[in-house]
Amino acid sequence: MKLSVRGEYALRAMQVLARDYQEDDSVVRIQEISEKQNIPKRFLEQILNDLKSAGVVQSKRGVAGGYRLKRNPDQITLAEIIRHIEGPLAPVSCVSEKYYEKCSCPDESRCAIRAVMKELRDSIVQVMEATTLADLAARSRALEQQPLNPHDFMI
Repeated sequence: MKLSVRGEYALRAMQVLARDYQEDDSVVRIQEISEKQNIPKRFLEQILNDLKSAGVVQSKRGVAGGYRLKRNPDQITLAEIIRHIEGPLAPVSCVSEKYYEKCSCPDESRCAIRAVMKELRDSIVQVMEATTLADLAARSRALEQQPLNPHDFMI
């Protein structure tokens, strides 16, 4: 599985919304998300509208408008977001549980490549289903606390 730029931006935007999540109806302005994550505003608007149609975010219009998570961050998994934006988590369609398509190999049940791809899919699904936006926000906060290493460079 390779994330497209759209998928990466979706996760980065959701990370901002998860970090700023509050139980009240407060929202995060799209301009703020765009600036924090260096995401083109027009592209971000499209992504957030797509996530709105998936029932993951909600918007508020007007001068004080913006976006917020529709559910608590610990109820939204990375798998849910990526499946909506990118489609299957499986590297090939013949091992996908939700988007299965028959492959061209002569015998799926004896295909070694398919067996390896299924193991890979299972690993990806396990991590993505187990990781919530709350986990992502917590990891983001923890990483911000680590000191920068100015001597970490390559020649």
